[in-house]
Amino acid sequence: MTGTPWAAGATLFDRAGATLLDRMIARLTAQRDALNWAVERVEGRTGPALEIGLGKGRTYDYLRARLGVEQVYAFDDGLRVPPGCEPPPERLFLGDFRDTLAAVRATLGGTVRLAHADFGSPDQIHDREQAAWLAPMIDALMQPGGVVVSDRPLSCAGWQPVEPPGSGPAWRYHAWIVRPGDGQVSQS
Repeated sequence: MTGTPWAAGATLFDRAGATLLDRMIARLTAQRDALNWAVERVEGRTGPALEIGLGKGRTYDYLRARLGVEQVYAFDDGLRVPPGCEPPPERLFLGDFRDTLAAVRATLGGTVRLAHADFGSPDQIHDREQAAWLAPMIDALMQPGGVVVSDRPLSCAGWQPVEPPGSGPAWRYHAWIVRPGDGQVSQS
């Protein structure tokens, strides 16, 4: 187990005796609560939403149900969603995030009202490195006052951190208001 982020005999999910099921429930609850908060914060604003890290499509499906399928663009390195949950081809971007997010900058730059970045992995070093280049790429797409939520910490000048509902010691979720002085989104 050399090189893993956990101690010998422990699992990645060991925290205060929580089981894998407990951790999954905490993660999905925190994720849903953060997304609900984010959708409410951008209500009444125009512009698309981004699902960065489509994965199995759970949060994409949730966002398209709340915002409309025509409002959500999805990004991932491959397609692993169940039948019926695939984004429309014109709103699905497969490949490295550096390439796919750069490809939409000319058309979406400065227009995105909500971005959900779900890119976490068991490799904390990889996640920190990815977060360092991913945040500025997301920022280039965001409208002032837009909202970013993520399963991993991101950092970008002009982003105001906000504690989303549901985030806590069992599972941490992260949120930011992008350049809040330039938009109409409040912290409440």
